[in-house]
Amino acid sequence: MSFADSYLGRLRKLIGHRLVLVPGARIVIERDDGFILLHKRTDFDAWGLPGGSAEEGEDIETIIMREVAEETGLVVRDVKPFAFGSNPRYESFEFPNGDRTQFFVLIFYTRSFTGEAAAMDDESSAVGWFAPGALPEMLPNMARSAEAYVRFKKTGEFQMI
Repeated sequence: MSFADSYLGRLRKLIGHRLVLVPGARIVIERDDGFILLHKRTDFDAWGLPGGSAEEGEDIETIIMREVAEETGLVVRDVKPFAFGSNPRYESFEFPNGDRTQFFVLIFYTRSFTGEAAAMDDESSAVGWFAPGALPEMLPNMARSAEAYVRFKKTGEFQMI
C-alpha cells in the first residue's frame, strides 16, 4: 500500500503537516543466534525496527504482521508485547517532507517467522541481521526499543519507554 493510500496519508491531505498523534507497533524479530532484524529506512537514511502505523479496522497484532510483511517479506507468528513507547522526546518526529508526528507504539518481539528477509517496499533500502551489542546507527526511538528488549530479556519486566 502506498503512503498516499494509507489512513495516515489520507489524513495528511486534510491536515497538512500539523502534528498528529499516531498509534502503531514495532517489533524485534530475533533469530536463533540472537541477531535481530533491522531495515534501513529511506526517509531518514537510518536503521530501524520493522513497524508502522494503524490502518482503519486493524487490531494491534494485525498492524505488526502487515508491516513486517510489507517491509521485509517475512511472515511473523507468536508476537508478544514487551514494551510501550510514548515518550514525546523520542517518539516525536518531523519527517523530511515537513509532516510532524508523535507515535504511541506497542513494541513486540518474536522468534517465530518464515521467509527470507528482503527490502520489500520504498520505505526500506536494505535489511540486515545484527547482534544487539553491535547495532548500526539507528533512529533514537528505535535504539531505545532495542535497548528495552535487552532489558526485558534480562528482567522479564514490561518496559515503558
